Amino acid sequence: MTDEKKSAESNPANKPDVPASAGQGTEDVHELPPGEVIEEELVGGAPVRHKGIFLLPNALTTASLFSGFYAIVSAANGIFDNAAIAIFVSMILDGLDGRVARMTNTQSKFGEEYDSLADMVAFGVAPGLVAFFWSLNGLGKLGWAVTFIYVAGTALRLARFNTQIGSVDKKYFVGLPSPAAAAAVAGMVWCFHAFEPAAWLTALTLFVVAGAGVLMVSNVLYQSFKDLDMRGRVPFAAILLVVLIFVVIALDPATVLFSAFLVYALTGPVRALFRKKPRRPA
Repeated sequence: MTDEKKSAESNPANKPDVPASAGQGTEDVHELPPGEVIEEELVGGAPVRHKGIFLLPNALTTASLFSGFYAIVSAANGIFDNAAIAIFVSMILDGLDGRVARMTNTQSKFGEEYDSLADMVAFGVAPGLVAFFWSLNGLGKLGWAVTFIYVAGTALRLARFNTQIGSVDKKYFVGLPSPAAAAAVAGMVWCFHAFEPAAWLTALTLFVVAGAGVLMVSNVLYQSFKDLDMRGRVPFAAILLVVLIFVVIALDPATVLFSAFLVYALTGPVRALFRKKPRRPA
């Protein structure tokens, strides 16, 4: 009897041999209910499987996803100011879920994937459709083509960001961040939603939507502000500056937010134009 036949008889289900140590510290997959999420991580050099997901950060991600969906529904019904505000709410919730996960030590691979999918809806599909329903739908093929440039740019930006984690300088983003691009588009709609349709407004929409889509997939660097020390002590006058910022935003939030994120979107190309090129050796 050959070795192959002996192996087949000793393992009639034709299952691969599993080392005895591989099952230590893991959940029995066969005992899990169908559809349960299983994640594996290395603890002390050994693989450990966990079932289930963390509730708090994923609940915030779900709320961000809902806000993006609500923005699409509001835009389809012609309520563009509510649609724009919902996108800004998604930005706040998107900033909270990651910080809450790090503070509570509840990061997970499932959370990362879910967050990217929610960002695609909240910062890609939602702003694009809001701008389309508001101004670009009257341009025919040009309108939906520009909208698709923005949506595709968001998808590519998120995919590239996920692959560059840990390999780029944390001080900078490569390409315009998708939340900032969404804020520029939503801020524009919020700022001018009560204006009558005009050629200059359509041109501005084309410039902002297409420009944001292209900048997201560009190699232009943007300040990430991750190097700011938010826990350190600051002079007393700094809190007065924070109060002044809130007061200015409260006076006209649509105009202030649109101007701020538009300026941020333009800082990347301006910095790239004035950046000194390294001299070639003689």
